[in-house]
Amino acid sequence: MAANFSCSRAALCCLALWSFARTSGTIQVPPAHPTAKPGFPVPINTNNPGVRKAARFGVYRYNNSSNDLFLFKESQINKAMVQLVRGLKYMLHVEIGRTVCEKREHSNLDSCHFQKKKNLQQMLRCYFEVWIMPWLHKVNVLVALCH
Repeated sequence: MAANFSCSRAALCCLALWSFARTSGTIQVPPAHPTAKPGFPVPINTNNPGVRKAARFGVYRYNNSSNDLFLFKESQINKAMVQLVRGLKYMLHVEIGRTVCEKREHSNLDSCHFQKKKNLQQMLRCYFEVWIMPWLHKVNVLVALCH
């Protein structure tokens, strides 16, 4: 009985968060897969707005920690998973590329184009873990590994 109650409670929390995310317009969570256990990562479409937003947060973290003169931005999201853990934890495999925008310009990444000059082009493969708690308006980039 206790196991059924905790599964029901977890399902209710998932449903509540999913409903909130769909109506808030900022982050969308896919409905739980019938075989997925609560708290386990599940695949999510790489074009999902929440995934794209999480990838951008990972890129901001990379840009703030790198010594490169130019800003990088995401060029392709190759794989995405999401886990429900007191918010949404995104696990992303992302390719990022060097842009023409210099860091000191503080440009909006959406208006930054990728480098055209061969000697300045650079692509990196990154793994980001981004934890978003939309009701607190809080984002933590837990992991930002690029090579």
